[in-house]
Amino acid sequence: MNKRCKQLLIAAGLSLVTATSQAVELLDKVVAVVNQDVVLESQLSGLVNQVRQSARAAGQPLPEEQLLRKQALERLIQESLQLQLAERLGLRITDTQLEQALANIARGEGKSLEQLRADAAAEGLSYSQFREQVRNEILLSELARNQVRRRINISDQEVKQVVQMIKEQGQSNTRYRVGNILLPLPSSPSSEQLRQASSRAEQLITQLKQGADFRQLAIAHSAGPKALEGGDWGMMGINEMPSLFSEAVKNYGKGDIIGPIRSGAGLHILTIFDTEGGTAQTVQAVEVKARHILIKPSIIMSEEKAQSMLAGFARAIRSGETSMTALAEQYSEDPDSAINGGDLGWAAPEMYVSAFRDTVNRLEVGQLSEPFRSEHGWHLVQLEDRRVTDATEQATEQRAYQLIFNRRFTEEVQTWLDELRDEAYIRIVDTNLSDGEL
Repeated sequence: MNKRCKQLLIAAGLSLVTATSQAVELLDKVVAVVNQDVVLESQLSGLVNQVRQSARAAGQPLPEEQLLRKQALERLIQESLQLQLAERLGLRITDTQLEQALANIARGEGKSLEQLRADAAAEGLSYSQFREQVRNEILLSELARNQVRRRINISDQEVKQVVQMIKEQGQSNTRYRVGNILLPLPSSPSSEQLRQASSRAEQLITQLKQGADFRQLAIAHSAGPKALEGGDWGMMGINEMPSLFSEAVKNYGKGDIIGPIRSGAGLHILTIFDTEGGTAQTVQAVEVKARHILIKPSIIMSEEKAQSMLAGFARAIRSGETSMTALAEQYSEDPDSAINGGDLGWAAPEMYVSAFRDTVNRLEVGQLSEPFRSEHGWHLVQLEDRRVTDATEQATEQRAYQLIFNRRFTEEVQTWLDELRDEAYIRIVDTNLSDGEL
């Protein structure tokens, strides 16, 4: 019996009868049906407990139980829709990619893998659950990039406008920690829908001005992507945040309540949790000159064979039997660099995908990496040189493009997720959370 059948049997209410007492024990239950998938009570309880643990550690108050469960269920439904799409597209994160990601997380936090394991346990997660959570986060991130970046077109004129704005404002490093409560509206709301949303927004603003906790209200009422994080979008520069946020925060300070502001998604209530920086800065850019070999797994070339092949290349290069250049010209499946012996030229590490970026950042000049996996395939990379340049002028255009892309990406992701949900069959089984088909 496969997993899906077991879940459907559970949903039908089958119970386990013990051999000794014949007592009926409910194993689990379905709380929502999402296309061909289900969300189980155990999943919902697990996420709610995680939010509770995080809130307790931060001293953060939470809304009442039913509101918290509704928000957690929304998050699980959204993740289920994305994971189903990833499966249909054949996207997956290998164990090797996962291990590299975990090592990078630990390294970034200055911790060992054992300390990560202890942190997961403190949040009520087993290490296997934590690993799968990280795997899913990487998969969802890769899926979003694949689906959304094709929607983003940036003209030369837009880049020039942002370059001019950066020059006029200076290289300011002021950053804002923005909070957002989103009250959703359909794309063409009726006057009654707009009236109801406006009334809810005014009620929330009144509560906030009377001292209510913004994060607690966001967890309870926001339909935004950061709802379970208390609406907290983290620290962002003025040009990094969505256009709606950047225009809104300009004339406000820490603790101010802003809104309601209308967008295509609904009505927003914003606040500024904190700010940092505020002085002009000279941008120092680190650039690397690297050479690599790319091998792409396929039906013929397995993951293990690709890794083993590159490990053999590494041994041959280190022993002096051959060179990186010769092997890249003959075997690399990156056509742009293979013709030049794998030479990638000078580039900022941030221009590469995360696994490649993290690897070249760790290498010493002249050092050859071990084989590693990125979303493009298996790589062997050698760092030939590293330099630091004053990039205040040189990097402005590149920075402008990246700022526009990041902003558009954030906005388009929410639109894509809304479309994904609109096309789905969703039925909330637990009548305490909702009912009917969505």
